[in-house]
Amino acid sequence: MKDSAKRYIEELVNKYSDLESQKDNIENAIQVLIDSYKNGGKLLVCGNGGSSADSQHIVGELMKGFLKERSLNDEEKKKYAGFEDEELICNNIQKALPAISLSSEGALFTAYCNDKNADVVFAQQVYGYGKGGDVLLAISTSGNSKNVVLAAEVAKAEGLKVIGLTGEKIGKIDSYSDVVIKAPFSGAYQVQERHLPIYHCICLALEEEFF
Repeated sequence: MKDSAKRYIEELVNKYSDLESQKDNIENAIQVLIDSYKNGGKLLVCGNGGSSADSQHIVGELMKGFLKERSLNDEEKKKYAGFEDEELICNNIQKALPAISLSSEGALFTAYCNDKNADVVFAQQVYGYGKGGDVLLAISTSGNSKNVVLAAEVAKAEGLKVIGLTGEKIGKIDSYSDVVIKAPFSGAYQVQERHLPIYHCICLALEEEFF
């Protein structure tokens, strides 16, 4: 990992001293993602309620510019030469780090919950979207959300790496995670208040590493 990417971890723990104990875990999680992206992988993210909103937030930071513009270079722009909307595309498309929020597919989500066991809906998407070398970011403030745990189980079986983002208590997700980042609180809203700066740090470090 670049030193310039690591600085975001330092900034995080300097601002939130209660995350000092998670510094190595955050760095390890970022490295897992770097390795995956360098090998053509993608990130799948899931969670419930506020964590579902967080999963969509994370995808938004990775799939377009965060702090950087991520413009196409001249060689990449040549692909669009001669297209009717060449200028519009080349002036607006930004380089992306592939990421999918598993709570965003409303029709699939409701159809699966109606037809099968609703607890398995994230796991179904991990099975359908995932491949060996991809990463699942499993977000649960308790660490025990059944649908998130099942997604982590399927991810491990299918050869994905799993990053758990949880609260301070030991949860079932821990058993299936390659790296676990624990916000040092037990109350759901308190955990979520730390999850946001943690995943912002991860997204910033990834952007610095690749762009």
